[in-house]
Amino acid sequence: MGTLWFVLVALLIVTYVVLDGFDLGAGIIHLWAARKDYERQMILRAIGPVWDGNEVWLLAGGGTLYFAFPQLYASSFSGFYLPLMMVLWLLMLRGIGIEFRNHVEGPVWQKFFDALFSVSSMLLAVFFGAAIGNVVRGVPLGPDGYFFEPLWTNFRIGPHPGILDWYSVLIGLLAFAALTSHGALYVSTKTEGSLQQRAHRTAAWSWWSVAILTVLSLVASLKVRPTVIENFRLHPWGWAIPVIVLGSLFAMFYLRVKQNDRVAFVASSVYLASMLGGAAFALYPNVLPSSARPELNLTIQNTLSGSYGLRVGLAWWLIGVVLALGYYIYLFRLFRGKVTLPSEKY
Repeated sequence: MGTLWFVLVALLIVTYVVLDGFDLGAGIIHLWAARKDYERQMILRAIGPVWDGNEVWLLAGGGTLYFAFPQLYASSFSGFYLPLMMVLWLLMLRGIGIEFRNHVEGPVWQKFFDALFSVSSMLLAVFFGAAIGNVVRGVPLGPDGYFFEPLWTNFRIGPHPGILDWYSVLIGLLAFAALTSHGALYVSTKTEGSLQQRAHRTAAWSWWSVAILTVLSLVASLKVRPTVIENFRLHPWGWAIPVIVLGSLFAMFYLRVKQNDRVAFVASSVYLASMLGGAAFALYPNVLPSSARPELNLTIQNTLSGSYGLRVGLAWWLIGVVLALGYYIYLFRLFRGKVTLPSEKY
């Protein structure tokens, strides 16, 4: 039962990153891919019907984590309190930038909200990547299962690191580059003309950053936590994951060259899913490793809820997810094709 809930939490996180990742990426490129006011309105229309719904999967992931692994939830939300508050404010500011942009008249205000939308999207991408870096690297867990990390110390890896160090910043930059490419491919599939061309060019140069940072992050992960290779040794079928990562990277490059950005976007989604899936596979059965004492690792076994509640909750979880998936399938089918800019604003 614990493994099943571990997989379900991982699936919800992957779903969030893939879906909200493209509108975060659209926000990242908002200021330079769109040069004119109507082009920026086009980007907002490209994500308008779905951006807030995509964040539902973040809430679903957090709720499932709280239900299935309450000790992990309590420890993480206590130790990461400061960055979580920063992420919460960035999510709110990003929503304000999107919604207020066309409800407050005046070019100065529009530029302000454009910058707010873009900068908050950039910072969210880096923070989400740094969070994954902290989980892979480990945190200074105490015997009671709790920890505290300052925002940064000396940017070095050690038994008492800060939230930001060279490794977590590296993973943050990888997340920034990957979501930039992901969002650029999405915008390219939803728009036409000069905006589409600039989005396509952004996807082209950001791919090289993704490829280089992917290799660097894999090497750095082995240096920071050599035990991440153990599950691959114990379960050889897991080597399919890095093969999928490399295959999806190549597919993104090849399909983009062939001007097939729609399928390249699918390949980008596979890349994001396989990278996160690889991290979960490498950490299992740990859910939050200790940076100093492996015996203090938070694992599936010592953080799992009661078996009866998990069995009952699974039925309700499945009903909720099926309803959410049905709504999303309907929404994306309704919203398929290129976006246009009618007389009314988004």
